[in-house]
Amino acid sequence: MEKVEPFEKYPQKYEAWFERNKFAYEAELQAIRAQLPESGKGIEIGVGSGRFAAPLGIKLGVEPSNKMRKIAKQRGIDAIDGFAEALPFDNLQFDFALMVTTICFLDDPETAFREVYRVLKVGGCLIIGFIDKDSPVGKLYQDHKEDSVFYKVATFYSVNKVILLLKKAGFKNFNFTQTVFHNLAEIKTVEPFKEGYGEGSFVVIKATK
Repeated sequence: MEKVEPFEKYPQKYEAWFERNKFAYEAELQAIRAQLPESGKGIEIGVGSGRFAAPLGIKLGVEPSNKMRKIAKQRGIDAIDGFAEALPFDNLQFDFALMVTTICFLDDPETAFREVYRVLKVGGCLIIGFIDKDSPVGKLYQDHKEDSVFYKVATFYSVNKVILLLKKAGFKNFNFTQTVFHNLAEIKTVEPFKEGYGEGSFVVIKATK
């Protein structure tokens, strides 16, 4: 629950980040959209306030923070109380699942990925977006962890570590997009995304069951 607490205490501070960093936010949306299936039954796990699910057309989400769920519902999301490590769904329910920066706040990402694998249909996919620990923004966030009410409780991961955890859960056929090629304060337009990883600070991995 420690990692949920900042989202309960500071929902407006969370929302303000997206307003303050609107170009980086839009770039992240584009990088995710490039990997997202055009149809099928989808869910966002760690839906937060619906900042990604709503513009991406995902109507169902799981979120442990009550304050975040309330805002997500205002954005038209059916936000359900729950944790990624114990998803409240039967097996083989979804064509795709999305997780955006959620991995930073998981108590047990390995268990969470196994849970996502369980609820996906055969051939379904997980799309995960996160700040690469080894990237410029990732290093900056780690250097200033104590300055952020959110990131002081976060754990950052490298792309290779996330790939390893996904493989252990059974995922395969990885595709990558990346964006955010400058520090956030320097971004004055929506940056493009490109395939691969290792250059952009925000990385999206699509992995198939």
